[in-house]
Order: sequence, then structure tokens, then C-alpha cells
Amino acid sequence: MSTETIDHTTLSRLAEAGAVRSAHVVGQKGGWGILVKYGMTERALAAQRSHQVRIFRKFETLVSYLKGVGIARFDVDAVNYDADTLATRTRPDRSEAMKSAHEAAAYTKWLKAEVQEAIDDASPTIPHADVMKDVRAVIATARAGKRA
Repeated sequence: MSTETIDHTTLSRLAEAGAVRSAHVVGQKGGWGILVKYGMTERALAAQRSHQVRIFRKFETLVSYLKGVGIARFDVDAVNYDADTLATRTRPDRSEAMKSAHEAAAYTKWLKAEVQEAIDDASPTIPHADVMKDVRAVIATARAGKRA
């Protein structure tokens, strides 16, 4: 497949303007890619978050996508399509993100419980000014001990 790509927004605008001359669906290991021809240029559809070629694992999803952008006619090349490579896809980055999200949720739950416990605490409070007076006295004593 072509290494130069076109993004979804550009493809949608070209299709809306009637500038897409043809769409060619190409089977390959892992699924289906799309080559779009407009003018004298032919480009592969890019994945959403990268400039790599977008691969559709299911042909039905690809058909829905193309119809959604206004391309109802296209040709299919299934010569290199390999259904055996459609095994489950691993996403270690998503696994790590989910682990981090669970850790953050657990921390938030713990923190809320600690805050609520402090709010509910009925023991007498000490005014800030009194605490600062005591802290300053401790600091002054420590400084005097260093000078001696």
C-alpha cells in the first residue's frame, strides 16, 4: 500500500465535493486498507492518531465507514487478505492506562475518605494562630541550640 496518507477530514471534504475518483479496498494481513484516488493523486487512509495506514479488521466496518463519508462504490482486492492473522489484538498501552486509572480511582476514594473523616472529627480544634505561635517557639529554640 501507499505510504503517503490522507486523513478522515480531508477524505470527507473531497467526497462531499465530488472530487474522489475512486476508492480501492486492499486486503492484507490483519484486515483491510483503503486507497483513495482524487485528481492524479492516490493516497491511503490514515489512522486517526498517526500517519500510519488505517486497517479495518472487519469488512463490514469498512463498508459502513465509506458509505458514511459518501463513497458507496469501490473495488476490492482480496489477493493478499489473510484471515488467519485476525487473531485478537493486544493493546499494552491501553492495559497500562487502565491500570493507572484504577490506581487513581483507588487513591481518590482513599483521599475522600480521609477528608470526610477529618470533617466528621468532633475533637476540639486549635486555632491557626496558636499553632503558629508554638511552631515559632520550637524553631527559635532549635536555632538557639545551634548557636550554643
